[in-house]
Amino acid sequence: QGQFVESGGGLVQPGGSLRLSCTDSRSTLTLYSIGWYRRTPGNQRELVARITSSNSTYYRDDVKGRFTVSRDNAKNTVYLEMANLKPEDTAVYYCNTDQGSNSNSWGQGTQVPGYS
Repeated sequence: QGQFVESGGGLVQPGGSLRLSCTDSRSTLTLYSIGWYRRTPGNQRELVARITSSNSTYYRDDVKGRFTVSRDNAKNTVYLEMANLKPEDTAVYYCNTDQGSNSNSWGQGTQVPGYS
């Protein structure tokens, strides 16, 4: 089981962009489908995007056309490129495997706090 570390969050204006990164200290990340999830201010955890080990992707409806999930296996990293950010995107973002999410095993996440 991987130990996931998320990074790349930060304050951004509406319409701005960020790239989040997810890596695994155990270097098992490339073997799994990886989902990006977010914990909203309303304390709901939502699946935002997902990429399989064979690079098929899924996106939540409200991020389609704005977010792109990708992976670089050589770097043991999964990315979430976020463009045209909206206030509704404010959340703490996490990456995880299907097994990890189902067992409620999460890393620290990276915060996208929005812009005031």
